[in-house]
Amino acid sequence: QVQLVESGGGSVQAGGSLRLSCAASVYSASTSCMGWFRRAPGKGREGVAFIATESGSTLYADSVKGRFTISQDNAKNIVSLQMNDLKPEDTAMYYCAAGQLCLFRGGDLGVGRLASWGQGTQVTVSS
Repeated sequence: QVQLVESGGGSVQAGGSLRLSCAASVYSASTSCMGWFRRAPGKGREGVAFIATESGSTLYADSVKGRFTISQDNAKNIVSLQMNDLKPEDTAMYYCAAGQLCLFRGGDLGVGRLASWGQGTQVTVSS
């Protein structure tokens, strides 16, 4: 089973930046799509950004387009999420996820045949 280890996160004022990273224990079919979901207090889970690790294609939620950038290292088993111009509504627990397919359905992002979750990291943006 693929293990995902997250790092980064923290607290920042609105307009600031943070960077999240997610390292997978192996690069395999189960890490063909990697990225982040988030869950804010009292809200449902939201797909934020995902990358198809073989092609490098990316998907972003409308709420973060132009502010967040997902990237991967050359080994393809570490992905990073650079979050700029953070807003209070970005406050949430962010979870790295990996699976076989990056999905975009009805405006929602997801991961098909989801294989693994990270431990989660808190992002708090104050106004």
